[in-house]
Amino acid sequence: MIKMKILENKTITDVQNFLASGISGGLKKSGKKDLCVIYSKVEAVGAAVFTTNKVKAAPVLLNMENIKNDNIQVIVVNSGNANSCTGKQGMENAMKMAETAAECLGLSPKEVLVQSTGLIGLQLPMDKIIPAIKKGCSMISPTGGSDAAVAIKTTDTFSKSIAVEFEIDGKKVMMSGIAKGSGMVHPNMATMLSFIVTDANITKEMLNKAFKNSVDDSYNMISVDGDTSTNDMSAVLANKCAGNTLIDSEDEKYFEFKKALDFVNKELAKMIAKDGEGATKLLEVTVKNGKDIENSKLCAKSIIRSNLTKCAFFGADANWGRIMCSIGYSGADFDPEKVDIFIKGCKGEIQVAKDGMGLPFDEILAKEILLEEYVNVIVDLKDGNKNATAWGCDLTYDYVKINGCYRT
Repeated sequence: MIKMKILENKTITDVQNFLASGISGGLKKSGKKDLCVIYSKVEAVGAAVFTTNKVKAAPVLLNMENIKNDNIQVIVVNSGNANSCTGKQGMENAMKMAETAAECLGLSPKEVLVQSTGLIGLQLPMDKIIPAIKKGCSMISPTGGSDAAVAIKTTDTFSKSIAVEFEIDGKKVMMSGIAKGSGMVHPNMATMLSFIVTDANITKEMLNKAFKNSVDDSYNMISVDGDTSTNDMSAVLANKCAGNTLIDSEDEKYFEFKKALDFVNKELAKMIAKDGEGATKLLEVTVKNGKDIENSKLCAKSIIRSNLTKCAFFGADANWGRIMCSIGYSGADFDPEKVDIFIKGCKGEIQVAKDGMGLPFDEILAKEILLEEYVNVIVDLKDGNKNATAWGCDLTYDYVKINGCYRT
């Protein structure tokens, strides 16, 4: 078992040799922080995953090339403007962002990742971006992690950050991440960004393998509204300062690292789901005993992205038929006449369906459970032994209000 502890009030700049800043560059009308720089003082290997949307923002296209480099030491992120659907000029602007950060920090532009989040279709205001990057690079510090987490927010209601410590070969290893995401969030990456840093000593190949597998079970298992963005990105940097024996194969060290990575990514994913635009509750859906992992995942994802199911949860209505309906069109292979459905919360657990049919249940207790801020749905397919968990939120009036005037 991995011995891991959550580090309260720690963030990405508490990891050895990582510095960061979060500043206001004037990109947001509100004057709030809108640009961050994350920097490793020493060389680091990087891995990343990107949106599956065919329409990809300029920074995503740039990063898909840069991430191939053996050394990645800087990540620059602006909020308030997505630099998406901006053509040749948008690509030139993304490259200029990387070049500016590289020049400030004495690196090659290929050793820099850049990202943008915000409104689609507008060119970046480079007269503001370039000075902001220079300012952000000049202000990187060992205490800038919290500011960086704030600077990447768009409609998020809170900044998302986590840090953990664990051991490999008797050496203490630290890992920390920040994320943003609230709307346009859907499985297979969403309008979400996450940036993980660690001082683990691991090869680029093993980091890439661990990260991509971890994303499949974390960020790719959340949904807020069923929309997949043009800018989604998750990246991890490892600067090898912990001093553990190099992780270069799938041995015990690798799996210890992977467990910590999974934990960090899942916790950030849950924060994103909880902070869905207008949401009042976090939904966790566990599908048990599918014939294979793919079928269990299909069912879990289908439930959390069902708008009718999400509306029922908002109204604290134990309408289990909507859950049954959503797995029916999921594309999964299962027997509807075997399905059991439960809802669970702090107040208790209730079975609402058995073998695909309804059961008499305590409606008052069911409503009390569904009024809680953290609600669990358990679906037992009784068809195998593979389980999958997905996270989402309810769909509320406020979601429509927020997105009805997003541009204005």
